[in-house]
Amino acid sequence: MKPSIEDIEFHGIEALRLNGPNGVSAVIGKLGAQLLSWVTSDGRERLFLSDKACYDGSIAIRGGVPVCFPQFAALGELPKHGFVRTRPWAVSARRTGDDYALVTLQCTDDEATRALWPHAFLAELTVMLESDRIDLEFAVTNTGGEAFSFTGALHSYLRVVQVEDIALEGLHGHEYRDAASGDKVIRETGTELIVDQEVDRVYYNVKRPQLLQAGNLSLGIQAQGFPDVVVWNPWVDKCAGLADMPANGWRHMLCVEAAATRPISLPAGEEWYGRQTLVVV
Repeated sequence: MKPSIEDIEFHGIEALRLNGPNGVSAVIGKLGAQLLSWVTSDGRERLFLSDKACYDGSIAIRGGVPVCFPQFAALGELPKHGFVRTRPWAVSARRTGDDYALVTLQCTDDEATRALWPHAFLAELTVMLESDRIDLEFAVTNTGGEAFSFTGALHSYLRVVQVEDIALEGLHGHEYRDAASGDKVIRETGTELIVDQEVDRVYYNVKRPQLLQAGNLSLGIQAQGFPDVVVWNPWVDKCAGLADMPANGWRHMLCVEAAATRPISLPAGEEWYGRQTLVVV
């Protein structure tokens, strides 16, 4: 079948299903421009989506790939991870070819956003689905008359069978801020990261791709434009405190996020973009 894009309803929200080559598919919701599913040619779901996620816009959808903007985490005075995750986005482009399906959604400032953050902006997320590869490109244009600064991330929840059995390679030698141990800054000395407790780290200025070794869910992870890599797993106790996560949800996910955790200054009229690419290995 040729690649196609269809409008669907997903847990009660408007969404688009991208059907790509070799049976691959992806679902992106208009709420938050959030990628909610990515199924590869082996029929496996590659993203973690909580079965307790909320879809009414009151809080962000737990799982998939939330877009964090114009603030990452609680690093500022805005709501945690900014405000675009719970806003409606509009479809601005959709295209298919023999070997891909592509959709772009956009979100702009309005009275509600300017009450929180007094800047004019255009945010766009483009998802391109190919055979066993997906690219997410996040672009920000300063449409106002003065410079602004922002932080942000593509907060990718990757599905794993058992997080205790995975290994994440590609972060050796990088400094990271460890939120799970009082925000200490530490240099990574291991060749691979093993998850055996809560992990909440920001790795700075990462130039290399990562390899998530996770049995038959292994992925190559590459970022452009985003300088940092965030690795997060809440482990048992923190997961139990999340109302929109099942008690065992921590076991089946690892967030490996493309992030800009230190402010990026964007002059008036200029555009910035960052990308994360996930590839089956």
